[in-house]
Amino acid sequence: MNHPAMQGLALNTPAFVKNAKLIAWVADMAALCKPDAIYWCDGSDAEYQRLCQELVDAGTFQKLNPVTRPNSFLALSDPSDVARVEDRTFICSAQKEEAGPTNNWVAPAEMRATLQPLFDGCMKGRTMYVVPFSMGPLGSPIAHIGIELSDSPYVAVNMKIMTRMGRAVYDVLGVDGAFVPCVHTVGAPLAAGEKDVKWPCNKTKYIVHYPETREIWSYGSGYGGNALLGKKCFALRIASNMGRDEGWLAEHMLILGVTTPTGKKYHVAAAFPSACGKTNFSMLVPPAGFDGWKVTTIGDDIAWIKPSADGQLRAINPEAGYFGVAPGTNMLTNPNCMLSVRSDTIFTNVALTDDGDVWWEGMEQDAPGKALPKHLIDWQGKDWTPEIARETGAKAAHPNSRFTVAATNNPALDSAWDDPKGVAIDAFIFGGRRSTTVPLVSEARSWVEGVYMAATMGSETTAAIVGQVGVVRRDPFAMLPFIGYNMSDYFQHWLSIGEQLAAKGAKLPKIYTANWFRKGADGKFVWPGYGENMRVLKWMIERIEGTAKGQDHITGVSPGYADLTWDGLNFSAEQFNAVINTDNAALRKELELHTELFTQLAHHLPTALIETKAAIEQRLAA
Repeated sequence: MNHPAMQGLALNTPAFVKNAKLIAWVADMAALCKPDAIYWCDGSDAEYQRLCQELVDAGTFQKLNPVTRPNSFLALSDPSDVARVEDRTFICSAQKEEAGPTNNWVAPAEMRATLQPLFDGCMKGRTMYVVPFSMGPLGSPIAHIGIELSDSPYVAVNMKIMTRMGRAVYDVLGVDGAFVPCVHTVGAPLAAGEKDVKWPCNKTKYIVHYPETREIWSYGSGYGGNALLGKKCFALRIASNMGRDEGWLAEHMLILGVTTPTGKKYHVAAAFPSACGKTNFSMLVPPAGFDGWKVTTIGDDIAWIKPSADGQLRAINPEAGYFGVAPGTNMLTNPNCMLSVRSDTIFTNVALTDDGDVWWEGMEQDAPGKALPKHLIDWQGKDWTPEIARETGAKAAHPNSRFTVAATNNPALDSAWDDPKGVAIDAFIFGGRRSTTVPLVSEARSWVEGVYMAATMGSETTAAIVGQVGVVRRDPFAMLPFIGYNMSDYFQHWLSIGEQLAAKGAKLPKIYTANWFRKGADGKFVWPGYGENMRVLKWMIERIEGTAKGQDHITGVSPGYADLTWDGLNFSAEQFNAVINTDNAALRKELELHTELFTQLAHHLPTALIETKAAIEQRLAA
């Protein structure tokens, strides 16, 4: 089938593609974007190797040392294209109220009129890659299919790692199956004979979501979630709309399995904003003194959670790989992650060693006294030495530099990570990066109180977004940049799911908040974090089992010093008080900030949350 406007460009539809709606859409998009060629990805290893070699030949990839980092590559992006661009991310729902006050909104017709001329001819001189992908195990009742059209081979190879990508997706899609259409361009058409740059992108950027039609259009960026449209765009912004309409949850959460020494297994989903220890926690290695405890990874970033017929909340990781932040990752903070990236990894914006390996800040911290490299090529392709760093403050790796690696590389991968049924969730954890006020761990006394905790969480900002770093911003459910509709309606959706499950007589998962980032008077973190977070996780599991004590306080239930296991860690009761206690004056200030948040989110704000806040204020006054 050829589109009349394609002016002789062959669609080249493979015989295994049978979905008429998909074929027609590709034809329409090719007519608009005007690529020189169309390539239908099959997801094979041979295709991956061929595309990676083409990226090496183009100068986008550098092949790393085959001995120290086999089958791995380094990409350096344009310095203007290094992170999410929240101010250029839009939710174009039919009504502004549907997008809510936390999202950028433009009327759909107006946005389409803006994008049309930008996309007209945007792929000239390039190949359009048709990338079929399943978010979640192929054929799972919790999974959904997307098709991404992109003029970036970097996107095609990353999507091979990050999703179940390839020919089998077309088989699941069949003749009339539904898919989320995703179109992406770097926005850098090439004139005849024009030489390409190593990292094509455009200063103008748009990441646009149309919730009603389930479409994603991305223009101008080749980086991360701006370009890998299965990630935040589909898995959270569009999927949260699907979840609201269909009665399930699309969440910015890791999923882990915890097996006790008696062999009983639990599953926990945890929401942390970027760079708050999410990957570390998802790959947690229990410290000495925790013999018989085992932690396994199901997902490190996103969870899709659907109620099953028996009233359980069952979760899958819709992704098949990790797109993790490199700086700060080492054998001390996250050994399983370091083992995962030993081979078959794409690194972006880290530094290159003289022997063809990778390096980033924090990599040296796993061994006291370990020297910094004497020389590197930094993420901008410039010479870097410790002397240059001292003089200029220049980082060798960009603070938001990344690695892309398959989940199957993870030595702690859970045996059920690819189970189409998903895993039953026993607890939710919500955490942020707070240097004061928020306790190390707190348990909600009810589902409503847990939703209140999650709705009011705040975090100090990190390098994953463009803008100020270190400012506390409210980040409800760690979903502020990712919710695809009005935040208050999202709170109500969580409350409604709790009510529906309770009405079925289901046992609701417990809800906790965690904060690994409390600081002492010296400005240093008091809690050691990383593997030691197992001590908190063990208390949570024992609370689920009904064997651990807790102490009621104004905002929830927390352990006393004697309620945690301290074997193998020298941590005093005084230090514990510094991470668990909140003085009343700090709590009053915190509640003032909750008032500000609720004022911003007043449209459709659930009365249950207003009542919960009033109850906290009453306890505080007493």
